[in-house]
Amino acid sequence: MTQEKSVLIVSDRPERAKLLARAITTIMPCRCLTGDQPLPDILPVVAVFDVDAREGAAAAWTARLGIMRVPCLVLTDVPADIGTRASPALRIVPADTPRPTILSLVFSLIDAGLKLPAYCDGETVTVQGKAQRACAAVADMFHAAQSDRPISAEEVDAGTDVVLEAVSEAGIRAWLDTIGRYDEQLYQHSLSVAGFAAAFAFDLKLPRADRKRLAKAALLHDVGKARIPRSILNKPGSLTPAEMAIMRTHAAIGADLLARQDGFDPGMLFVVRHHHEMLDGSGYPSGLSGDAIPDLVRLLTICDVHSALTERRAYREPLPHAEAHAIMLGMAGRLDMALLRAFLPIVRQSTPDDAVV
Repeated sequence: MTQEKSVLIVSDRPERAKLLARAITTIMPCRCLTGDQPLPDILPVVAVFDVDAREGAAAAWTARLGIMRVPCLVLTDVPADIGTRASPALRIVPADTPRPTILSLVFSLIDAGLKLPAYCDGETVTVQGKAQRACAAVADMFHAAQSDRPISAEEVDAGTDVVLEAVSEAGIRAWLDTIGRYDEQLYQHSLSVAGFAAAFAFDLKLPRADRKRLAKAALLHDVGKARIPRSILNKPGSLTPAEMAIMRTHAAIGADLLARQDGFDPGMLFVVRHHHEMLDGSGYPSGLSGDAIPDLVRLLTICDVHSALTERRAYREPLPHAEAHAIMLGMAGRLDMALLRAFLPIVRQSTPDDAVV
């Protein structure tokens, strides 16, 4: 995507949007869309949202545009539903804010938007573009699940394809570096696990269909977390037993959400439901063990655990990849050790050049 010097207004109040656009066009061209229209191919300098936050449109749009470094102004009476971490490029104000105040905020965001650095050229642009496309698919998936709308199997397929392409072309390290800049940890984790899954599948020389199944399962595996309270997801400390019990429902919730619609085969649903099972029966939700856990689940579990250990969380710093792998080697009996040893090349590829694995 390229960027044009214009302001985008997304609104379900056409007359109000028209008045706001008329004032903004005194300094910059303005375009108006409704909340159900797609993101334009050419990015604006600033986006303004004046839609019902309960429909999830503002949250989905700001998640996408925030990743693409587009400053956003959201007019809403339910700011908690936006679900985006505080950022200097995101302003949330009451929907009844006087128009002169709104204009002042828009003009200040225009100044900020014009000063933001452009994306790098060459290979990084390719990786960033693919990461943005994949993250858009993940954002849509989570917001659909949160608002009880159908999840688009076609959109998930498209997101899976671009993850596979990006990791194949640029490698897992470039992929992790790119998505590591994103603020939304829930999306970042899904993209990280999908990247590890794609790299692992390539290294194992799995057939194309199996590579896609594994990467797609990785994108979908945590969709049930869309129904877990953010106070639990983002808690900066240990969860209480009651909170942990709620957190552990996400796997079954995700599988049940997908089972209620077409486009997701039983094998995919099994992975989503059982990606926290352990070979010794200590996992959840069903306490499966041994041969009851198929290879696709075992592969994804390794990618999921490694990703979780090497990501920054509210309660700890990320672990180095070598340290994470060492911890996982200590999980003999719970993880498939043969597959974990086969994962070592991916650990090495993920590690900065000056580190030793």
